[in-house]
Amino acid sequence: MKINVLTLFPEMFTAVTESSILGKAGEKGILDINLINIRDFSLDKHKKADDYPFGGGVGMVMLAQPIFDALKSIDAKGKKIMYMSPRGKILDQTKIEELAGLDEMVILCGHYEGVDQRVIDYWDMEEVSIGDYILTGGELPAMVLIDSVSRFVPEVLGTKESATEESIYSGLLEYDQYTKPREYEGLEVPEVLFGGNHKLIHLWQLRNSLELTKERRPDLWEAYLAKEKTLSKDEKKILDEIVLKP
Repeated sequence: MKINVLTLFPEMFTAVTESSILGKAGEKGILDINLINIRDFSLDKHKKADDYPFGGGVGMVMLAQPIFDALKSIDAKGKKIMYMSPRGKILDQTKIEELAGLDEMVILCGHYEGVDQRVIDYWDMEEVSIGDYILTGGELPAMVLIDSVSRFVPEVLGTKESATEESIYSGLLEYDQYTKPREYEGLEVPEVLFGGNHKLIHLWQLRNSLELTKERRPDLWEAYLAKEKTLSKDEKKILDEIVLKP
């Protein structure tokens, strides 16, 4: 998958794109993250990429010309282009899986007070938000988008289950995890995890996930209850117990 990122600050991305799982995926040729510095396309001798907004207001707006030329340089017309914006729809699992099925996409990172609206309109961009809060620029949201989408690109993770079983992708929050040592500072790992009985371990994990989701994310809990589920007799019993639990 090729991901083109238009930004004023390409250096911000290297810690994410060249490290850990994404870095390894890049080395293997599974991901191709192309960082494009918008300033390189500015016609101003000082590489200016912003100016004061028409109509007044606080802050600066990114100029259309450098962004247009940056997009033309990668032949972006007709490609899927996302603009990271607090005005956009909130990024969710459905959108992440949709984007993961693309061969190529483009991400525009705004800065200051945003970009000239003609950029969004002409290039038919989809505005995407990662939450109802404001950041100083679109770079961090773009990193979130890249990381979340990349997990669903085949071979980036070891197995498909690695992407779909974690946390809310299963409809529930992820169960508690433990590793060595068995006892630390007087705190012990649940005994069931050492018994080797995979059925009992699974049921413990399910119960833990159900309890955590009901307590911490009522929205996910209600959505989970509303979905059709294929549960074994033992799983259904645990679910019923959690439903009735005050």
